Amino acid sequence: MLLLNNTLLPTAALPLPNRGLAFGDGFFETLVFTAGHLRLAADHHARMQQAAKAFYLTLPEPLATLEALETTLARLAQANALPDARLRLQLWRAGGGRYTPTTNTAEWLATAEPFIADDNPIAKADFALETHSIYSPLSFCKGPQAWLYVRAAHERQQRGLDEIILCDAAGYVAEAGAAAMFWLKDDVLFTPALETGCVAGVRRAQVLRAARAAGVECRQGLYFKEELMGADAAFTANVASVRQLRQVGTTSFSPLSQHTTASQIFGALQ
Repeated sequence: MLLLNNTLLPTAALPLPNRGLAFGDGFFETLVFTAGHLRLAADHHARMQQAAKAFYLTLPEPLATLEALETTLARLAQANALPDARLRLQLWRAGGGRYTPTTNTAEWLATAEPFIADDNPIAKADFALETHSIYSPLSFCKGPQAWLYVRAAHERQQRGLDEIILCDAAGYVAEAGAAAMFWLKDDVLFTPALETGCVAGVRRAQVLRAARAAGVECRQGLYFKEELMGADAAFTANVASVRQLRQVGTTSFSPLSQHTTASQIFGALQ
């Protein structure tokens, strides 16, 4: 079952014109429903509000408040009999027209599939050679630059990597292929700034909150590859999982379990 504009359907055909298809005039969220609730729901909703504002869209009523979002997507998970679900929520501008929109009304589609957690360490990662991140007023949200991550994933697959790391055009580390990048050096937590074009991930925000709550110094900034390669330990984080990085290129990192700072952060994440 899926939800199309809040109607449960076994399948759906999207009528044309469709501005999401024609112009990429919209965004999406990937969410996890588990233990009867949406993981990091408040962070997701805050990013949706920010994205809607950036696109000059009005969030539909079933998604307009945090409570409505949770109720709506819980209904979808339950309709699919999924106690643990990976949900994709796609929003796009209604109506037709060319570049100039005729309405701020959004249409939406939500789909569900089983969620299986994967917290296994990442054995082999490296920096992308063919694609770099691009900062824009919309790079904080998911969707407008999806082509970039498709290219990166293709390169990762072709090179036989478990993960790929994107830098921006200036060479600053930005993010992993589908997750935020973090590393520890001398008990300080580092992560790239949003100015690199990385997504403002909901788990990224949670990790930073947890680290600060645990008294860990956090730094967000512009860092070249060498600073990541000189780290004591590194990991990626997205809504689905937090995964330790074992190796980037020829550089190996020590296990997170060997670092008290990591234990403090992950303890605060629970």
